[in-house]
Amino acid sequence: MRKIALVMVASVSLALAGCEQTGLDKQTVGTGAGALIGGVLGSQVGGGSGRLWTTGAGVLLGALAGSEIGSSLDRADRMYMQKAGSQAHTAPIGESIAWNNPESGHSGAITPVRDGTSSVGNYCREYQQTIYIDGREETGVGTACQNEDGTWQISN
Repeated sequence: MRKIALVMVASVSLALAGCEQTGLDKQTVGTGAGALIGGVLGSQVGGGSGRLWTTGAGVLLGALAGSEIGSSLDRADRMYMQKAGSQAHTAPIGESIAWNNPESGHSGAITPVRDGTSSVGNYCREYQQTIYIDGREETGVGTACQNEDGTWQISN
């Protein structure tokens, strides 16, 4: 369950980095992304009628986690985090790219931990991310793959 929570934190925080461009409220985006990710992850656990229960629990827990992260990170936090994420795409494996918002006191680091290729041949990187919000540490992992046009897309 801890691994599921870590994946949700990473995925939701990466999804929040793009919410500024859509004009959506960060808490709404965080809640929706968390619910979606939690539901998908929950559906991978259990079998038969138990799978339905774990999917529902995953949606609920994901929505709560996403909402919390979304309400905590402000626009400036996301800008600092997004800049660090862009630098992490080309950073050497194992090198942490730190970010800090001196106004909110929130900070974090993104570290590429492994690279490889997707099933369709795109270059991919797995990242570990740590975010500090009001003295609390949240960590997670996620993977992003580079598209043919050079943009990056979260794959999990």
